[in-house]
Amino acid sequence: MNESSTGGDVDSIEESASAAPSGLSRRGLLGLALGGGVASLAVGVGAGITGGVAIGRARAEAEAQTAYEFFGAHQAGITTPVQEHLHFASFDMMPRTDRDDLVTLLQDWTYAASRIVQGLEVSATGAVGGDPETPPDDTGEAFGLPASGLTITFGFGPTLFENEEGDRYGIASLRPAALERLPPFLGDDLVPEASHGDLCIQACADDPQVAVHAIRNLSRIAFGRAKLRWSQLGYGKTSRTTSSQATPRNLFGFKDGTDNILADDTAALDAHVWVSASDEPAWMAGGSYLVARKIAMLIETWDRVRLSEQDTIIGRDKGEGAPLSGGDEFTAPDFSSSRIDPDSHVRLAHPDQNDGIRILRRGFNYVNGNNELGRLDAGLFFLSYQRDPEQFITLQRRLATDRMNEYIRHVGSGIWAVPAGVSPGSFVGAELFA
Repeated sequence: MNESSTGGDVDSIEESASAAPSGLSRRGLLGLALGGGVASLAVGVGAGITGGVAIGRARAEAEAQTAYEFFGAHQAGITTPVQEHLHFASFDMMPRTDRDDLVTLLQDWTYAASRIVQGLEVSATGAVGGDPETPPDDTGEAFGLPASGLTITFGFGPTLFENEEGDRYGIASLRPAALERLPPFLGDDLVPEASHGDLCIQACADDPQVAVHAIRNLSRIAFGRAKLRWSQLGYGKTSRTTSSQATPRNLFGFKDGTDNILADDTAALDAHVWVSASDEPAWMAGGSYLVARKIAMLIETWDRVRLSEQDTIIGRDKGEGAPLSGGDEFTAPDFSSSRIDPDSHVRLAHPDQNDGIRILRRGFNYVNGNNELGRLDAGLFFLSYQRDPEQFITLQRRLATDRMNEYIRHVGSGIWAVPAGVSPGSFVGAELFA
């Protein structure tokens, strides 16, 4: 493992894009001082959601003490064992910002992220160690809490490279050709205010307060350079990334992610998740492409469907998760069997029916209370990582006839290029500014 950042003089940072961030820039400190109120309101919506699967005290204590390294060949939060809670946030750069604004923001975010994933505060002075007559650097709600398996993952959207203002940051020529807004899909009912964004941050942790703290403080640091566009809280993972994790269930009550790519399957990761050195552009090597889809579930309608029909729609047994063709959860489905409906979800999504295409899923359940009709505003916040966005596009088009579409609506969408991991002394996305 690489060494962790331990901070430095919070008033000094090299302004050059190639320099190693040693602390927050003056712009970042200004954000800490001025941005707290705005960020606090923005991330407060739904922050009371702390549900999830109950776990034993010993396991909870062990998970709370888990800390993942920020630096490495790949960004954490992709193959890392999926945690129980998510706070995902999308940001837009502020109008009239320049290349230096973007570079210093990424440097400041890198410095802060490298600290808080260790269970530290965003700066050396933190919540209570600074001048008592000025706003503290850290908001303090995670003060005294352990790292809780926190991972922070950064991504760059298509509009970061070029938008209606043009090539704001001198990086338009480096935009990956595949990094474009996703095409329309059958069943889309997208809310523009809950879709897209110049930048994204995925914060996952086993304590919801730790995840919220991460987004709240990174939002404060961005003040004056980037603003929060939308965010989503998630709880109860709906996929697994390691063989030691049990397959979780989604809000329809079915096991989800049985055939997900696992962290120890290096061949599958290289083939389907990580951008290769032979792919273009070169700066994306070791990175991946993130697709986020907010999928509203029509819970009350689904709950009135008889069990046998639910099984037919999914193509698996609700209790054990076994394919309807027989066996156990991990038995390969037999698609020649008449028991698996041609338009069942498992058949349409399975690699055997899609020329071997696979993606790494990392989704979460969400519940945002009730809507105006008194029904649950709930569903799946779907996250997937893939070597090429075309993998997701092909699969989503294949699902056009999915029998499950009667019970879901896609209401949010976004795609981001996720750079490779960060080396100590550098910052996320530094290759764009070399």
